[in-house]
Amino acid sequence: MANKKSETSEEGTKRESRLNRFDSSEQEVYLNLWRTYDRLRMLEDALFGSFGINCQQYNVLRLLKASHPNSLPTLNLAGRLVSRAPDITRMLDKLDEKGWIRRTRPEGNRRQVLVQITEEGLALLKSLAEPLRKCHLQQLGHLTEQQRTQLIELLKAARSPHESSDSPWG
Repeated sequence: MANKKSETSEEGTKRESRLNRFDSSEQEVYLNLWRTYDRLRMLEDALFGSFGINCQQYNVLRLLKASHPNSLPTLNLAGRLVSRAPDITRMLDKLDEKGWIRRTRPEGNRRQVLVQITEEGLALLKSLAEPLRKCHLQQLGHLTEQQRTQLIELLKAARSPHESSDSPWG
């Protein structure tokens, strides 16, 4: 019985310690998400940097590859990104300069810009595939399949009220 009391007292002390460090449990969760993102992102940034690309640019190329050989309208592409890209035009300029994408304006609508991945962009993604798989394994391979599935479901639940109904992440 004394052992049970000791465990309960220990848990209470841990809870008090956490409350002293954070304003609320919501803040603690949020800051843990942020810290986790930062730690995992460092590994990815190093990998992408060695290929002369950043994670947002990779995301654009990945989405364009999924629609290849078709192109995507710029605004449609921007809406599919994992995280917001306030200056999609400048990001596309950089990808275009490197020869990884091609932009065209359709005859019937000169205001619309269509974006398509080039063969060079596809080759870059192909060369990134195995190193990126290893990076993801390093990032999250220590979790069991069950833990990864549970984490996915928890993250979906956390962002669900903040996601638009037409989001591909819903």
